[in-house]
Amino acid sequence: MESSVGLAMEVAMDAVISPRTATCKFEDLKQIAERNSESLICLQGYLGERSDLSKRLSFVPLNDPTQKWQIQVVSVPSKDKPEETLVHEQLKSIKANSPVFVKGWLRPRRDNSKSGGQGYEKDLSSLEITITGSEGRILSLNDFPSDIIMKKGTQFPPEQRHLQLRKDDDLRYALRMRCEIQNWCSLRLSAGLGAVGIETPILFKSTPEGAREFLVPTRRKGYAYALPQSPQQFKQLLMVSGIHRYFQFARCFRDEDLRADRQPEFTQLDVEMSFASGEDVMVSIERDLIVPLLRQFLEVEIDGRFPRLTYAEAISRHGSDKPDLRLPIQPFFSLGYLLPADLISMITPLGDPVIEAMVVPMECSAGESRQFISRYFELWEGRSFTGNPDGAPGVFIYDSSKPLQGLSAFGFEAVENVERQFELQDGYLIILQARKDAAYSGGCTALGSMRNSIFNAAVRQGHLHAPGWTDFKPLWVTDFPLFSPPDPMEPGQGGKAGFDSTHHPFTSPKTPEDVNMLVIDPSRVIGDHYDLVINGEEVGGGSRRIHHAAMQNFIFREVLQMDDGKVAEFAHLLEALRAGCPPHAGIALGFDRLVAMMVSCKLQKKMTMRDVIAFPKSGKGDDLMVKSPGLMSDDALKTYHLKLDN
Repeated sequence: MESSVGLAMEVAMDAVISPRTATCKFEDLKQIAERNSESLICLQGYLGERSDLSKRLSFVPLNDPTQKWQIQVVSVPSKDKPEETLVHEQLKSIKANSPVFVKGWLRPRRDNSKSGGQGYEKDLSSLEITITGSEGRILSLNDFPSDIIMKKGTQFPPEQRHLQLRKDDDLRYALRMRCEIQNWCSLRLSAGLGAVGIETPILFKSTPEGAREFLVPTRRKGYAYALPQSPQQFKQLLMVSGIHRYFQFARCFRDEDLRADRQPEFTQLDVEMSFASGEDVMVSIERDLIVPLLRQFLEVEIDGRFPRLTYAEAISRHGSDKPDLRLPIQPFFSLGYLLPADLISMITPLGDPVIEAMVVPMECSAGESRQFISRYFELWEGRSFTGNPDGAPGVFIYDSSKPLQGLSAFGFEAVENVERQFELQDGYLIILQARKDAAYSGGCTALGSMRNSIFNAAVRQGHLHAPGWTDFKPLWVTDFPLFSPPDPMEPGQGGKAGFDSTHHPFTSPKTPEDVNMLVIDPSRVIGDHYDLVINGEEVGGGSRRIHHAAMQNFIFREVLQMDDGKVAEFAHLLEALRAGCPPHAGIALGFDRLVAMMVSCKLQKKMTMRDVIAFPKSGKGDDLMVKSPGLMSDDALKTYHLKLDN
């Protein structure tokens, strides 16, 4: 015990009384070398893997603290100079990946044919530092442990995220690019749009906006904060407060079941504008933010205005409310009215169904398409569509060598119709899918899900081409239903109406006709809501807000049928809206998702939200590195007046 304490004290004392400060930066070395053929310099960085050419000749790369630069360190001690031998032995005793202090002579490399510096952003391969001589030094600032193996390409588990970040150039690049994008957006919004960056509180209270919240207990018995699922109410309060335009990189928290590429805590870029319509917000975000952002960082030019589809158009044409317009699969079309009754009965048990058709332009022969689709439905991704209670998909292959091109089950009239709409070629897939003849709801249809799945499978098999990394296809999806059937995975607003707000209860009906429809049939009301979709991913969502207290109260009480207690949770907002609130609208961009998309383009490899967050949560919402969430101790439970229910 005493020896370990003594060693710790010795190390700490050495660090305090002998600070080793770099006298220059790696990026300045070329300029220094141009001024003097030999210069005595001091550097700090991480030591690489050493190469010993003999007992008295060693080379080792030194990486700068950012790991963007690398220079070679050389040690060639003279036999008759013990002080040089001592420095040489110190070098050989230091393990790779240790942080070090190096003092030596900066010189041109004697052998410039060596490829030092490969893989690094900045090239210093023409220079080297020799630590031979009376001034030469190399000191370990903290030895790297022997029980950790860290080499190029080593993959560390989430429990060692710090090591993965240190070794993975792409992850560190992603974090740097994220910072640059955030700084650029802040300047653009403040200087260009005249928006004020304002931080809203993290400790909020629980209100039935729609998502499940994280609660933060307090020492006041029965009281708790809630972490904000978004700054929605605060940014509306700012509009009442006379803040004309606001923005914030807001931390948001949602205790939801984590689907693919979701995080329980995430960052959204919040923008709100008073005396503005939804149209104003869409035009401004498109023209003043997204288009110049892609141009600035990716050199991607978006020609013309972003296309727009209503929710109904997106679902009917592409089977999704966030369609990927890069896919070569043309919009769906209805074919049921032309198909023989016996074919319809074969593909669905539904009476009077809607039969939708999708054409997949496979770039292969009919025989290869037949093999592909057979394998596809044998695998899990294809099998998931065969269990559809509305009926399994009916798949046909266009083949000019067969009667009616392989579509004889369609009948002459249907085949003629399909051939008139599409320039079909051998190998093309025509897929039929039945659904109930009812209004669209939710984010996708069965055929829409298959559209993405079968495209990805065809790309993997080489039967379709993958979109290019710089191929960006943004669009606005508008006119969502204001109300939707309740989601069993979400608490919603907790009213008795039998439906919930599709997005949140503060979205305004779109037209006067929609306002009238609130009392006739709320399920038919369209909200003034809009989503920004890029390459099949929802990058942002916004709306024009309700700015009259009477209308907001009517939505709460009469439409959603929330009880007095739940409405009382919004008393602060209703009171603010009553104080002459101006019309306002806004949007929240999923910043993590947007950055991941841009970094993927820059690195030309798929990066997820987890890759652009320094310390992400797992699929279960755990931080496996720090082991959070943690169990509450008995003392903590007592302090916060909590009791565990067995």
